[in-house]
Amino acid sequence: MSNPDPAPPAAAFEDLEDLYENAPCGYLSLDPSGRIVKSNQTFSHWIGIAASELVGRKLHELLNIAGRVFYETHFAPLLRMQGFFNEVALDFITKDGAKLPVLANAMERRATSGDLLFTRLTIFKATDRRRYERELVDARVAAENARRELAALNAALEQRVANAVAERLMAEKGLSAEKEVAQLREQFIAVLGHDLRNPLGSIVNGLRLLELEPDSAHKNRLIGLMKNGSRRMSELIDNVLDLTRGRLGHGITVARDFCEPEPLLRQVIGELQLAHPDRVFESTFSIAGRVYCDRSRLGQLASNLLGNALVHGATTEPVRIGASTGAGLFELWVANGGEPIAEATMLRLFQPFFRGEVRDSRQGLGLGLYIAMEIAKAHAGALTVTSSAVETRFTFRMPTNPNQGSAG
Repeated sequence: MSNPDPAPPAAAFEDLEDLYENAPCGYLSLDPSGRIVKSNQTFSHWIGIAASELVGRKLHELLNIAGRVFYETHFAPLLRMQGFFNEVALDFITKDGAKLPVLANAMERRATSGDLLFTRLTIFKATDRRRYERELVDARVAAENARRELAALNAALEQRVANAVAERLMAEKGLSAEKEVAQLREQFIAVLGHDLRNPLGSIVNGLRLLELEPDSAHKNRLIGLMKNGSRRMSELIDNVLDLTRGRLGHGITVARDFCEPEPLLRQVIGELQLAHPDRVFESTFSIAGRVYCDRSRLGQLASNLLGNALVHGATTEPVRIGASTGAGLFELWVANGGEPIAEATMLRLFQPFFRGEVRDSRQGLGLGLYIAMEIAKAHAGALTVTSSAVETRFTFRMPTNPNQGSAG
């Protein structure tokens, strides 16, 4: 029987410590707070800082300014969301101030409980690759001479916008808030211009016809249409003012006093019944005593909820409204039948300018539910919604007297 192969000499085994320290790539390990707990000699040599000096420093402290913004807005969220990332381009700043382009891969290590233990990063120099990518971009731009002038203009405009956003970010420490304000402003201009055009057009056309009309029933009908158009414009302007107070100011203001809600609610129902004679309203009231509220704002809230039910509810089913008091709370609810609200729509239901899928594109600015929510908050109350195949129901609850806390 032949003897087994002899064991290889000790020198043939890989020195794992040396492999880590002098690997052809950089290695970093971060604790859950993002601080460096270990670095190999390769990365330390690249960046010109001793490994012992790197320990305890935040990773983003080693990046340039653009890299820090990218780290906070892309790098860290992506890592938290999926636990890893591959080939992320970063620029480190070496000890002597030079830029070190790299590609980084990262992987989280978690305990069986799911808690983050540490994050491992593998770093590769990318100087040649970045130069090659830049040459490809330059070649592509050069090949599109016909579009170069427009591309340059677009690039300049984009840079100006980027600089303005960056300055706002540094001043307010809120890039996401700035984007939201910009989007809100664009939506506001577009929607308000569209929704004011229709009633204004009705009034202008009505005036032209009235110039040619003698006194008659037709003339009175035209006057009625113009009044409705004026009322609609007034409602749009009131909603815009409420939006300004609620979104850009200090919330919708209320003047609260003790009042009886039932007569007010019946008045709101009556007004909507006149405007929608083909729809059926059902009411159920059980209100004991008076409620501490802003009478006008409570009517506005009820009108907005009923108007929403008229627009989105099934026309073959009644719109139902109820109010009651008990256990120190006033509760108002509005319900309608029809298709349930989609889950994606639920998430945006109380946002301004969100109108969902309405049957008529002229259904208003999409501020009704947003303003209703702001009125609820101003009364230390809460507005909630449930939706199923049976019914969609909005429920408003608030304390009945000023000495109670929030009804959230």
